[in-house]
Amino acid sequence: MAQADSRALALGVLAGAAGISLAIVCFRKVGAGGGRVLSSSADHTGGSLGLQTGQTEVLDRLGALIHCVSELKEEVKALKDALPHLQDNVRDQLRGRSREEIGARKASPLHRTPARRKRAGAPARSEGQSSEEAESEGGYITALTDSEEEESDDERKPLQEPVDELMALLQKADRLHSCNGAEKAQGLNALLERKEEFDQKWQYLWRLSRAYADAHDFAVDLAEKKNYAENGKKVGEEAISINPLCAEGHQWYAILCGLLTEYESIQNKIKNGYLFKDHLHKAIELKPEDPLSYYLLGRWCYAVSQCTWIERKIAATLFGEPPSATVQDALQNFLKVGRTSDYLPILAEEIAPKYSKFNYVFLAKCYKDLGQRSQARQMCDAASAMSIMTKEDEEAQKELDSLVASL
Repeated sequence: MAQADSRALALGVLAGAAGISLAIVCFRKVGAGGGRVLSSSADHTGGSLGLQTGQTEVLDRLGALIHCVSELKEEVKALKDALPHLQDNVRDQLRGRSREEIGARKASPLHRTPARRKRAGAPARSEGQSSEEAESEGGYITALTDSEEEESDDERKPLQEPVDELMALLQKADRLHSCNGAEKAQGLNALLERKEEFDQKWQYLWRLSRAYADAHDFAVDLAEKKNYAENGKKVGEEAISINPLCAEGHQWYAILCGLLTEYESIQNKIKNGYLFKDHLHKAIELKPEDPLSYYLLGRWCYAVSQCTWIERKIAATLFGEPPSATVQDALQNFLKVGRTSDYLPILAEEIAPKYSKFNYVFLAKCYKDLGQRSQARQMCDAASAMSIMTKEDEEAQKELDSLVASL
């Protein structure tokens, strides 16, 4: 038997023995008093009436005492039955079981502990009775009830938090995007399956636009490529309308605008070019430490610097002011990334070494156009040292081969 069980049983036995002893003492005391009443009643005519009254009072008190002892025995038995379940009950409370589960356990013997009743025939408690005496008559019952009613919110929580389905979906999309093979294109289907649930979440929408861009890169048919680019641009516009402060939303909206320039008319091509530049600047403003935005802006600057005279005249006719950028602007964007604290430009290799094979190729192009052939050859060597991992790397290698031949 456990030590706690032994103590409870001993207390019950002692309490029962004390009650019986008290009953015997009271009976003897009252009996002695009754004898004196009998001895004196011989001299008085009302003795028989006094004897009956005293015996009745003794019997009433003895009956009340026996009743209290019986109740005490019941309480000791209930406590003894409850002890084996006490450890489980405490464990449930610490683990934070829900209120329904706790309510189901209230049928255990611990919660059926009878409250102490006021002794039958006992006089009412005097006004000067101490709080300790009041608590000794059953305050533990009130404390138990209060502890059940004051359960904290943490105790009512389930053992495991519900899985955030949106977060799980976003993590899956990020994982598929980071893949190098055809598995990367599977991110679009994974996101489209949950579109009805999350089409108002900007975290979901900018990733969906990114998935359209990935699918565009793996598509072969030109009509299919254009369709991916158009749908991706629409989704990207929804993402930045919901959250204009999302850097990734602006970044991928700009990328989709750039992809559409391959399939649009001259007018729409120039329009999307302006959108590309504006949203990249916004992405850099919101997240200046992201090297991808600088790389893309460098691509835009280099493309604009290579525009012909007629293309600039068309842009000026359609929009009033043609886009302007130089090879030096492109070079600076390829070289730098922004610090989060002071936006100080530094070499890309110091923050994102070997960021992209294509980045080295365009650095080589810029140095070649500026007449710095030795630096151009160094960038070609750096690009050649990088292995081919993605489809973009394959395209970069093709341009690198032709560039090395021209140097």
